[in-house]
Amino acid sequence: MRRPRPRLDTIGAMTNSPTDRYTHGHHPSVVTQHARRTAEVDAAYLLPRLRPGMRLLDVGCGPGTITAGLARAVAPGETVGVDLAPEVIEEARVRGAETGIEGLRFEQADAYALAFEDRSFDAVHAHQVLQHVARPVEALREWRRVLRSGGLVAVRDADYGTMTHWPPSPPLDRFFDLYREVTMRNGADANAGRRLASWVREAGYIDLDVSATTVLFSTPETVANWGLSWADRAMHSSVATQAVEYGLATHADLERIAEGWRAWAAEPEAFFMYVNVEVIGRAP
Repeated sequence: MRRPRPRLDTIGAMTNSPTDRYTHGHHPSVVTQHARRTAEVDAAYLLPRLRPGMRLLDVGCGPGTITAGLARAVAPGETVGVDLAPEVIEEARVRGAETGIEGLRFEQADAYALAFEDRSFDAVHAHQVLQHVARPVEALREWRRVLRSGGLVAVRDADYGTMTHWPPSPPLDRFFDLYREVTMRNGADANAGRRLASWVREAGYIDLDVSATTVLFSTPETVANWGLSWADRAMHSSVATQAVEYGLATHADLERIAEGWRAWAAEPEAFFMYVNVEVIGRAP
């Protein structure tokens, strides 16, 4: 059965589905960092389960760098990357065209209301998506709708409660407290990683495979990239805009946090660590 295609309004949101507020937004400091992601690193838990000829949907694809790696794994099968933000879809299309991968395409779409037929995909992938949605189980059920019986859902999310750093830095502590408060105001959960399995199970998937990956930043290069990226986000991304809008911080507060990130990134012993949780489930 074909699902009617939802109509787009002038800002790109689906008119028949309320949209969530993305905590990070799409400032260049965010998208540039997201474009560093690859399937080989960030979807390594899923790649062994993929086969040539599968049809795959990548929800919340962002600039599409992970999507491209997934597309290589299932080629000549079709891979569709979807995201709600029109500007990031345009970037994904440009990047996708540069790869020359046949069967890879990108569309604007709402994760709660996909314009695809029932049981039309073999796998649905979502990287760092469920931590930003207010209704994760509802989203997972919509993804199950488009999965064939036996198809795979694969989700991976960070757990902000596991984020830790050295040396101690009150500005960094303040930033992550602030980040969690902003996500709560947005109806989302920054500690989504620990809840993934329960959400996937509640959405009706079976045969869950749960794993976790530790992410480390300890070399001068990785510390600088991580710290300076967050310094920029603390001032210019939607996290900053929303923190001020919600009355949780002032511009002066954010300047102090950004300076704290820069100071931490310059520390010779700087270290940062957190955990991503990964869940693969099967549609009954």
